[in-house]
Amino acid sequence: RSVYDDQPNAHQRFMEKLDACIRNHDREIEKMCNFHHQGFVDAITELLKVRAGAEKLKVQVTDTNRRLQDAGKEVISQTEEIIRCRIQQRNITTVVEKLQLCLPVLEMYSKLKEQMKVKRYYSALKTMEQLENQYLPRVSQYRFCQIMIENLPKLREEIKEISMSDLKDFLESIRKHSDRIGETAMKQAQQQKTFSTALQKQNNVNYSRNVHLGRSRILESKNEMTLKRTLEEDDEYEEEVLTAQDLVDFSPVYRCLHIYSVLGDGEIFENYYRKQRRKQARLVLQPQSSMHETVEGYRRYFSQIVGFFVVEDHILHVTQGLVTRTYTDELWNMALSKIIAVLRTHSSYCSDPDLVLELKNLIVVFADTLQGYGFPVNRLFDLLFEIRDQYNETLLKKWSGLFRDIFEADNYSPIPVANEEEYKIIISKFPFQDPELDKQSFPKKLPMSQSVPQIYIQVKEFIYASLKFSESLHRSSTEIDDMLRKSTNLLLTRTLSSCLQNLIKKPHIGLTELVQIIINTTHLEQACKYLEDFISNITNISQVTVHTARLYGLSTFKDARHAAEGEIYTKLNQKIDEFIQIADYDWTMSESDGRASGYLMDLINFLRSTFQVFTHLPGKVAQTACMSACQHLSTSLMQMLLDSELKQISMGAIQQFNLDVIQCELFASSEPVPGFQGDTLQLAFIDLRQLLDLFMVWDWSTYLADYGQATSKYLRVNPSTALTLLEKMRDSSKKNNIFAPFRKNDRDKQKLIETVVKQLRSLVNGMSQHT
Repeated sequence: RSVYDDQPNAHQRFMEKLDACIRNHDREIEKMCNFHHQGFVDAITELLKVRAGAEKLKVQVTDTNRRLQDAGKEVISQTEEIIRCRIQQRNITTVVEKLQLCLPVLEMYSKLKEQMKVKRYYSALKTMEQLENQYLPRVSQYRFCQIMIENLPKLREEIKEISMSDLKDFLESIRKHSDRIGETAMKQAQQQKTFSTALQKQNNVNYSRNVHLGRSRILESKNEMTLKRTLEEDDEYEEEVLTAQDLVDFSPVYRCLHIYSVLGDGEIFENYYRKQRRKQARLVLQPQSSMHETVEGYRRYFSQIVGFFVVEDHILHVTQGLVTRTYTDELWNMALSKIIAVLRTHSSYCSDPDLVLELKNLIVVFADTLQGYGFPVNRLFDLLFEIRDQYNETLLKKWSGLFRDIFEADNYSPIPVANEEEYKIIISKFPFQDPELDKQSFPKKLPMSQSVPQIYIQVKEFIYASLKFSESLHRSSTEIDDMLRKSTNLLLTRTLSSCLQNLIKKPHIGLTELVQIIINTTHLEQACKYLEDFISNITNISQVTVHTARLYGLSTFKDARHAAEGEIYTKLNQKIDEFIQIADYDWTMSESDGRASGYLMDLINFLRSTFQVFTHLPGKVAQTACMSACQHLSTSLMQMLLDSELKQISMGAIQQFNLDVIQCELFASSEPVPGFQGDTLQLAFIDLRQLLDLFMVWDWSTYLADYGQATSKYLRVNPSTALTLLEKMRDSSKKNNIFAPFRKNDRDKQKLIETVVKQLRSLVNGMSQHT
């Protein structure tokens, strides 16, 4: 270490010491060599001696080896043969062992091929699973095994494709057979309901819903591949009723489900199946455009839907997880909304009540069938109430036409009855009772016309038709009774009432017909209580029940009677106006004819004959008609006098007019309609009478003096009316000098008229200011 120190000449001293050390070692080596040299020499000498012996030994060894080689050639040959045989034996043993391992694999693969050939795909998958898990791992080092391993996924895909193809064929098959399946299920539901109804009737039990298909019976003999069951034989036809399982082979579904489950793709298969069935559901729920035209269109539509859900219900109960109750409920709710929308739309086009009734029956069977499979159908029965309203509307339209035809064919004359047999026939059709008429001998006449019993019969037929729809709706007798009464009320208050109103307004219906219509409505009104009894007998619901509705026939026929009465008043007034229009007064005549005008006598004769017909009417109706006619006649005569187009009127015209009014008063006093008290009817002409009296006696001083007093002789004479008429007479006197007999007093008379006119004008002006 001191070499590296920083001392001067350290390296030199190190080298010197190193040389001295080397020299010491060389001297020791030399001593050692000198010490062993003699031994080395001895060894060399010894080797030289051995050398000759070694040469000799070599020759001997070589000779011995040659002899051994010659002697061992045969042994070597035999030994090699033995070795070769043992190698072959070992190889054979190895091959046998390997073949024993490979033969089961080959046998399983052969079995797999055979299963594929005979389409036993589920078994083939099981074989593949054994190959992969048990056999192939043992011999995986062989090339043929690698080929097998590579082929197995392809075979799986082939099985999946084949099973999926079978499933598609199955889906197409059930799509074609849905209507047959549904028709079979609906037929069975009808038979079950018919049997239950007959049994209940036999035991005197009220009808209640008993349509259950019994899923336990449906699933009695199911198995993995095919499910078969038989139904009860139809008692009438004694033929077996086929079921969905008989019509469709469900094995493709089971096979495909098992295959996909084994392959671990069960969820994929479930999603595919549900997706395809949803598509088919939309197709099934899509109606044909002309479905509403025939009942067969509806029947096919319902059969397809029932068939679809019968299949789904079967799949639900024979498979695990392919479809779930949640899935079927969701699918049914979607379908139900679509069905209701379709039925609501298409039923609105139905104008034939028979078609609507058949549609209702189909809906009931459809609902009962699906309810038997566990699907909720309350919304369908709610829809039936909407369709019931549609059915009632079609019935009302149909019966409206029937009522019109009856009214058109009626002669509006009392029904003649020739003998007891005819009388009993009519009484059997219409509840008519009249003790007074019973006492009369034949032939006789019933007060109503032929339309009354016909209308009554048609109302009963309507009730029967309405009842047909209420049947099988699973409603209580009280509800059915209420439905019948409401629909009958609609028939009376809307349809029949409208027909009566239209009939009354028709131009060809005269006074005689109107009188008969009033009589008819009276008898129809009285018959309403029999209609109520008729409904009660059908439904077995007493009328004393608190919630029992009443028929509105009373108000219906009262309204019709009032309309007929009003039409009588109107037609009477129109007839009076027709007579008034042909009046031909000479308003400037010097003196009257001395007798009443011809038009007025014709009018009075018409009124007399008309009021004779009114004897069959209720007293107040005839009295009101008579009073209305007299008032209208009085008003028309007054308007004739005060017509603005009439500019002049002579005293002779006044006298002639007075004669006509006297005839009107005589007609009123002759009591054309019994029941008036005193001179009530004559009061209709009091305004005319006081006005004409005033002009006839020319009692202006009394009129002007007593005007405004309750005891005035001319209390009903209005100043403006008197002024208008007086001005017309004044103008006539100026032109025609109608006061010729009083020629010496013409100036005074004219002055008097002027004075009266001024006073009347002042009265009229005073009344205007007061007003």
